[in-house]
Amino acid sequence: MRGPGLVGPAARPGRPGGRAPALARPARGRDRDRTDRPVRAPRRPDRPHTLSPVADGAENTAERLSGEAARQGRAVGVPAAKVALSTASVYPENTAAAFEIAGRLGYDGVEVMVWTDPVSQDVEALRRLSDHHGVPVLAVHAPCLLITQRVWSTDPWTKLVKARSAAERLGASTVVVHPPFRWQRQYAREFVRGIQRMGGETDVRFAVENMYPWRYRDREVAAYAPAWDPTDEDYPHFTVDLSHAATSRTDALAMVDRMGDRLAHVHLADGSGSAKDEHLIPGHGTQPCAELLERLAAGGYDGHVVLEVSTRRAPGPVEREADLAEALAFTRLNLAAPAPAPAPAPAPASPGLGTNGPDAR
Repeated sequence: MRGPGLVGPAARPGRPGGRAPALARPARGRDRDRTDRPVRAPRRPDRPHTLSPVADGAENTAERLSGEAARQGRAVGVPAAKVALSTASVYPENTAAAFEIAGRLGYDGVEVMVWTDPVSQDVEALRRLSDHHGVPVLAVHAPCLLITQRVWSTDPWTKLVKARSAAERLGASTVVVHPPFRWQRQYAREFVRGIQRMGGETDVRFAVENMYPWRYRDREVAAYAPAWDPTDEDYPHFTVDLSHAATSRTDALAMVDRMGDRLAHVHLADGSGSAKDEHLIPGHGTQPCAELLERLAAGGYDGHVVLEVSTRRAPGPVEREADLAEALAFTRLNLAAPAPAPAPAPAPASPGLGTNGPDAR
């Protein structure tokens, strides 16, 4: 997800603990004034802390989606794509909290980031959380961060085998994987062929994610091999990450065009082009998040859209949940496109031109 020195799980391990569903910690904290950030939909004091799938303040979803299309008598097309929450998005909260929040806000499922939280590594614990909260696991992010070099194994291929097994047991369709680090020389040499081979052994899709060069001041380091841009290689499936596109200063829509019908998975987040991998809430940066969602909807995309955002700086659980509700609202509102206009009805035949008209011979 992120390189060294960046926000979120890749930056530091945080709290490693995780709990079984019955002991999952409820959201807690108190509302605080936030004068330094745009106003979010506030929690209403006269009702419990439950948010609709598009959050407070975004309740007129159908009206927003239909909009111009409804005025033209046209339907709105919403693709079969599911919208999921990455468990990394609740950091410094833990994996159990991610399932709880995803269920409460109305996400379609979660992507499990396998990292130092023991629950994220335990398939049976994940299954219990999924059953308890009614939140399916849609994808598994293999432990390929700097901080997860010893999670599951020190051998990168063993990690991918375990990720595939976890996905199969949990009913997830996708394993997200990063290109190798450049110093993993043997793994890097075998990576393209190995991903092709493993993809042919299962229905689970190994979706290789775009990364970015590491920058420090005026220096740039190519940290990934064969390359941080996976579209240079013949992988069966891709994950596009818009925060990574911002960090690499790449045209995200052009990258999606290169991925074509091999685009299987989307990590939705925003970025400003900083050297740091920011993972901002969609709409808070410069990336074409809305345009990408509209394009996916128009093309009938049937993969997953995963909100992989950083809420690390949220003052508390209430503000974190508001950020994640806003991210879901943004995605639901933009993951739609007007259905094609119906073909115009044929004009009636003019008198005298038909075979049975007055001038018929």
